Amino acid sequence: MKKLALHWKIIIGLILGIVWAILSSQLGWSEFTINWIAPFGTIFINLLKLIAVPLVLVSIISGVANIGDPSSLGRMGGKTLGAYLLTTLFAVGLGLVLVNVIKPGKLVDEQSRIDNRISYEVWAAAEGYQIKDGINYLQEPEFFERAQRITDLSKGELKDASVSEKMKTAEQTREATPLQPLVDMVPENFFYSLSDNGLMLQIIFFGLFFGVCLLFIPNEKSHPVTVFMDSVMEVFLKMVDLVMQAAPFFVFALLAGVVSKMAGDDIGKVYEIFKGLSWYSLTVFLGLMLMIFIIYPLILKLFVRKIPYLGFFKAMSPAQTLAFSTSSSAATLPVTMECVEENLGVDKKITSFVLPIGATVNMDGTCLYQAVAVVFLAQLHMIDLTLGQQLTIVLTATLASIGSAAVPSAGLVMLIIVLESVGLNPAWIAIIFPVDRILDMFRTVVNVTGDATVSTIIANGEGMLRYNEKEDPSETFGVES
Repeated sequence: MKKLALHWKIIIGLILGIVWAILSSQLGWSEFTINWIAPFGTIFINLLKLIAVPLVLVSIISGVANIGDPSSLGRMGGKTLGAYLLTTLFAVGLGLVLVNVIKPGKLVDEQSRIDNRISYEVWAAAEGYQIKDGINYLQEPEFFERAQRITDLSKGELKDASVSEKMKTAEQTREATPLQPLVDMVPENFFYSLSDNGLMLQIIFFGLFFGVCLLFIPNEKSHPVTVFMDSVMEVFLKMVDLVMQAAPFFVFALLAGVVSKMAGDDIGKVYEIFKGLSWYSLTVFLGLMLMIFIIYPLILKLFVRKIPYLGFFKAMSPAQTLAFSTSSSAATLPVTMECVEENLGVDKKITSFVLPIGATVNMDGTCLYQAVAVVFLAQLHMIDLTLGQQLTIVLTATLASIGSAAVPSAGLVMLIIVLESVGLNPAWIAIIFPVDRILDMFRTVVNVTGDATVSTIIANGEGMLRYNEKEDPSETFGVES
C-alpha cells in the first residue's frame, strides 16, 4: 500500500465509502455509519478549513508583497479577473446549449409535467406573476380537481423548513442595493471575518490591502513582515502534508456518511431519487466533464504549449480527487496550491495571489449547474423560456457566482436568485435537493481545475512558469511512491 500513489488511495477510499454506505443501508446499519463513521469526514473538512482560511490570508499578503512592483500588481489582477470571467461565461453558455439540446425536463412523464404546470400556475397567481406563455390549465374544467389537489401540495412544499431558510437568505440578497456587494467586501471587524466562512471576500480584501501597503513602505520595514508571512505559509503547508497522509480514511468516512444520510435504511429511496432526476444529472455531468476534459485543456493548450494533456491531469489529480470528496474549493485550496506550485511549476507569487481569489470568485461548475437547473425546472413545469430570459440567466448566474461561499451546496442559495430573475418559483430548488450533493462534488472539481488553468496561464504570461514532468504527484505530499 505504501507504493500506491496518493490519488489512487483517495479514489479507493471514495469507492469503499460508497460501497460501505450501500451495504449498511441494506443491512440496517445506517445509524451506526452516521453516528460512528461520518463524524471523521466532518473532522477532515474542519481540519482543511482550519488551514485554508489563515492560509488564504498569509498567501495573499505574501504574494502581493513579493511582487515588488505595484504596477505589475494591477496588471496581474486585471488578467486574473478577466480570465476568470471568460471561463465563467464559457461554462454558463455550455450549460444552456446542453440543456436546450438534451431537454432533460421534457423527458419526464407528461402527466407529472401537467401536475407541475398546474402547480406553477397556482404559485404565479398567488404571487402576482404573469403566466409566461399565455396557456392557463387552471381555466380548463377537466383539470379543476387536479388543480385543487396541487394547490394543497404547493402550500405544503412552501412550508419546508430547509427551503424557507434558503429563500429568506436569497430575499435579503435580492433586496440589497446595487452597491451592497461592494459594501460587504470591506470588513467592519476583520477578526469577525476570519471566524465566518461566508466572508472570504473580506479576508481577501484585507490581505490585498495589507500586501499593497507593504509595497509602499521602505524595504527595511516591510522585509521582516514578508519573511514572517513566508514562514507562516510554510507551516500551514506542512499541516497540509500531515493531514493528507490520512486523507484516504477521511474520504472513506466522508462518502459513507453522505450516502447513508440520503438512503437511511432503505437503499430503494436512493434508486428512486436518482431514477427521477437521472436525465438532469446526466446533462449537468456531461457539461462538467466537457469543461474538465475538453474546454480547460483547449484553453491551456492555446496559451501554454509546454504542459501536455495527461501531464496536467497527473499534476492536479490529488487536488481534483480531494475536491470531489469534500465539495469545497476552499477546503481544497491548500492542496490545490501545493499541486500547482510543485507539480505544474507555477511560481508562489502567482499561486498565492491567483488561487485564493479563484476559490472565491471562480465558480464555473456552479454557474453551469445553475444554467442547466433553471432551464430543466422550467421544462419540468412545461414552461419555454425565451432567448432573452436565458440571457438573463447567463448574467445573473455569472454575477451571483462572485463571492459565493466556497463550501458544499452554497450554489443552492444563489440558484434561488437566478430562478427569481426569470420569474420562476424559488421553492423548486427542493426538487433537485436529492442529487445536489453528488453533483456538487463534480462542480467543485470543475472549479478547482479552472483555478489551476487560469493560474498556469497567468504564470506563463508573467514568465513565472517552470514546468517539469515529475515521477509522481504524490511525492508532493510526503507519501512514498
